[in-house]
Amino acid sequence: MNISFIGGGNMAKAIISGLRQNGFDMSAITVIEPDEQKRKALANEFNVQVSDSYVAIVNTIASQSAIVLAVKPQQLQLVCKQLADSLNTQLIISIAAGVRSADISRWLGNYQAIVRVMPNTPAQIQAGISALYANASVSEQQRHLANTILAAVGSTLWLDDEAKMDAVTAISGSGPAYVFYLIEALQEAAISLGLKADEAKSLALQTFAGASLLAAQSHTDVKTLRAQVTSKGGTTEQGILALETANIKNTIQLAAKAAADKSRILGDDLAQ
Repeated sequence: MNISFIGGGNMAKAIISGLRQNGFDMSAITVIEPDEQKRKALANEFNVQVSDSYVAIVNTIASQSAIVLAVKPQQLQLVCKQLADSLNTQLIISIAAGVRSADISRWLGNYQAIVRVMPNTPAQIQAGISALYANASVSEQQRHLANTILAAVGSTLWLDDEAKMDAVTAISGSGPAYVFYLIEALQEAAISLGLKADEAKSLALQTFAGASLLAAQSHTDVKTLRAQVTSKGGTTEQGILALETANIKNTIQLAAKAAADKSRILGDDLAQ
């Protein structure tokens, strides 16, 4: 199996790192990246083949099992049009946010073997989750290939409807920022209550990490887990009451809706 990455940014680097940790042959990976410093860094760290030109991939494209489009969404149309005449049986995997598979297909000259993916930033430590959508032309073997590549950086979730990708973008794609925001708020609250900055950081980070791990490993739903911590008449009950009075749950839902709406708008704009 050969894999070409067009774009050598953080997410491409994360996937390559995950593949290496899973024993993938690094000599079978090619990265097309115009930035010289990024190319040298990728070659030195991972021993992959690198180039600043599409010629490197076009000349060997018949042997490519998968081509991962890891460029910015605004660059994707140009990239696809440059690849269109060279494709035959390769699987195209796009991790460009917002760009729909129908538009990618159109830019590729109606090429159909496309899997669209929304990974998230914890992929950088192989703790991400990637949502994948395959159109009807993607074979089971190709689905397995896409899953293998993305499973190298965390969990995978296959969607049966591409329209759900906007919701995924709002929850797992943007979600890490919401979590960092809440960690930041908890740290600041700890400092305001008299704790030192390093103490606040340790308590906030481990509380989020531990609670998430407990929720992931428990057979109990999160609502019940929350109730188990919230003893009647206790300190947690007062804290939860303050959150409910401030309508925090609704605010988070509004944030997710705003992100999903923006994802749809970006998809419409990029389709032009």
